[in-house]
Amino acid sequence: MTHATDRALIDRFLEMMAAEAGAAPNTLAAYRSDLMLASQALEGNLVDADAAALATVSGGWSALSRATVGRKSASLRRFFAFLAEEGHRADDPGNALPRPGPARALPKVLSHADIDRLFAAIAERAARDPLDPNDLRLSALFELLYGSGLRATELVSLPRNAVHPDRPFLILRGKGGRERMVPISDRARAAVALWRTHVAADRLWLFPSGKGHLSRIRLYQIVKALAAEAGIPPDRVSPHVLRHAFATHLLAGGADLRALQSMLGHADIATTEIYTHVDSSRLVELVNTRHPLADMPPR
Repeated sequence: MTHATDRALIDRFLEMMAAEAGAAPNTLAAYRSDLMLASQALEGNLVDADAAALATVSGGWSALSRATVGRKSASLRRFFAFLAEEGHRADDPGNALPRPGPARALPKVLSHADIDRLFAAIAERAARDPLDPNDLRLSALFELLYGSGLRATELVSLPRNAVHPDRPFLILRGKGGRERMVPISDRARAAVALWRTHVAADRLWLFPSGKGHLSRIRLYQIVKALAAEAGIPPDRVSPHVLRHAFATHLLAGGADLRALQSMLGHADIATTEIYTHVDSSRLVELVNTRHPLADMPPR
């Protein structure tokens, strides 16, 4: 059970993160979950926890991934820094929490052949008679995921008229409230135009569902179902994997890293640089086949 004091100060902390740090809704939800779970583990005494108590909490994270431990530690450290700054504590025990190293797993990668199989499955659906409007929606979703590298949340929450037929870009507000310009291909605009004829003019969203818009969970289900249909293991494909494919294939095609950073909406170029490691096999192939010494017999 979370104590009333814990709950009240967690709420105040999240209000501060939203107002002053511009934290995104998904980030706030993760912070709330991490803090409430820690409070429950300490029987409602999170606000008064000392280093030993925090060590007990973090000791229960041993089975979690490095990324999850890093996020939980960051949530608690920011919370205790907030308590100290606001005068609710005279000390900050956050240093007792683990700090996982910065190692970052390489993203899952889809090959060009995988992408071709996905779009072939979409084309086969679109050729059916009679045409199912949901197949037009599927085409628009995939064109925007792979063709523009949109995040799942950004995609499902696009307004009905966000994609203009005569404007080859979108202005999106992504993580942290940062705006960025995203290019929209001719293919994507054409796919969206076909789908939009099936979206009532009074609907707010491009991909409506019920009284709101398509959910992220439903988008994941749609993507994985198509992967299975295309003969690709569904666990290899997700909206985020398609965003990774967008970035990796652009970089392999010669895209500038700074331009890619801008299109993906990364605040730090270091986040974008992960894609320079993904295509290492291509670099090895280039050295083995294109280097001047490649055709010389070994000594």
